Amino acid sequence: MNYFSSDFKLGILGGGQLGKMLLYETRKFDIHTLVLDPSPEAPCSIACNEFQLGDLMDYDTVYNFGLQVDVLTIEIENVNVDALEALEKQGKKVYPSSATLKKIQNKAKQKLFYRDHNIPTADFSRFAYADELLSAVKNESIAFPFVWKSAMFGYDGQGVKVIRTYSDLEGLPSGECITEKMIPFKNELAVIVSRDVHGNVKTYPVVEMEFHPQANQVEYVICPARIEESVAKKAQLIALKVSQAFQHVGLLAVEMFQTQNDEILVNEVAPRPHNSGHYSIEASYTNQFEQHLRAILGLPLGETRSKLAGIMVNLVGDENYKGAVIYKNIEKIMAMEGVTPHIYGKRETRPFRKMGHVTIVNEDIAKARTIAEQVKNSIRVISDNKITG
Repeated sequence: MNYFSSDFKLGILGGGQLGKMLLYETRKFDIHTLVLDPSPEAPCSIACNEFQLGDLMDYDTVYNFGLQVDVLTIEIENVNVDALEALEKQGKKVYPSSATLKKIQNKAKQKLFYRDHNIPTADFSRFAYADELLSAVKNESIAFPFVWKSAMFGYDGQGVKVIRTYSDLEGLPSGECITEKMIPFKNELAVIVSRDVHGNVKTYPVVEMEFHPQANQVEYVICPARIEESVAKKAQLIALKVSQAFQHVGLLAVEMFQTQNDEILVNEVAPRPHNSGHYSIEASYTNQFEQHLRAILGLPLGETRSKLAGIMVNLVGDENYKGAVIYKNIEKIMAMEGVTPHIYGKRETRPFRKMGHVTIVNEDIAKARTIAEQVKNSIRVISDNKITG
């Protein structure tokens, strides 16, 4: 099939920043795109060929959108999988498949999948309702501290909470959830695996992630991870095992813990381009968004090696501001060596909202990390409206 400068149509469910960055690559290749998103202000709205408003969880909306395209992909997991399954039965190509998404959308099912496939992961318990969790705590079958996760719809640090005392249990959503044993880890790592429609597989280098303690969001992604080669190889092999188990098509970001004993435990996965791969836009021979396109279209997978060391800094809304966004000191960081800002196109900031990211590339990873710290300390995502009280 001819994808380039042709009548071929690629559909993308979700119009956020990941979709916008994917559209950089479709425009490079002149691939016709349709995007579905519930917000008229979605970042993708100005960059695709056709933009449609609609609920990603509504069966009819997703099904009818899918009928208009030749290949359908996602930039967010929270979509109606029953509609995707029906489209597949009609002969539509959907990547990742509805079967893959069904296993990943629900964190309880995802964890059970790891257990069934002998994939190392933290010990966990599953609860149909929050009341069952409260009973388990009172009966001392679960001990503090532990990690609570909503089974569904967690995103960008939402739906995850460390529970240390009874007071932390207050206000938890009532629906299905899991609890995980706290892991005393050395590092949080990630590996992005690309797998095409023919089953060919490539991995990106292992990256190291540093998280914001309050927002539970990644602050820095460091590539290559500053770990021993033996640990990196172990992480890549486990990521490949996870990829093989899911039989996904496209990208699979595998997030992992490196324990104090250098064991690797899988935390969770995302079957799409991922925050941990943003560094690749400047640092890799083939960035993650182009690689996703290559994989789902059956084109040759690109080279995943890095040209330079890369560090990504997330730009999130200052916790004290909400309103029309201002990127304070952005000119200052643009004057720094090897620094490239990416602005996602969200006009309104709010506390900890992902508004963009900055990539720092350098031949020396230590120097790149120093510059990344300078970037983090310089730029602020604020507005004229400061939150009071």
